[in-house]
Amino acid sequence: MQPTVVELGEQPYVGRRETVTMTEFAQVADHLPLLLARLAERGVPVAGAPFFRYRMIDMSADLVVEAGIPISEPVAVAEPMFVETLPAGRYATVSHVGHPDGLMAATSRLLDWGRENDLRWDVQPTPTGEVWGCRLEVLMTDPAVEPDMHKWRTDLFLKLAG
Repeated sequence: MQPTVVELGEQPYVGRRETVTMTEFAQVADHLPLLLARLAERGVPVAGAPFFRYRMIDMSADLVVEAGIPISEPVAVAEPMFVETLPAGRYATVSHVGHPDGLMAATSRLLDWGRENDLRWDVQPTPTGEVWGCRLEVLMTDPAVEPDMHKWRTDLFLKLAG
């Protein structure tokens, strides 16, 4: 699909953050069902699709990644869960349909498209990795409904600078 630029408003969410390597990413994914269960137990309605938010990326070392669930209004939660707000602003976005293993290539294509179109990302390079204002993988397909991972749709959103 062709990337586009969209304007998004602020979005509160319940999340859980982990520092992992790429090989340990599955433990972050394991948090989504737990977050959904906790929200359901408390009667908190979900306001959108679950996502992974990449806060800091050092592909050769660690990733700081959150599993998140959008909610309508902030609620009280117990650690290690937290409530934060995804920032409003302009985002470059594209959909990836296929196995999640293809997300790195889809992200690379989106980054290349941004450079080709003179877009600036909301990212700060640091000695320990890139710190992103907001970089999301939104899971648009429910694995319980569609078990074939090659049919899953994930929407990528990368926040643009200023």
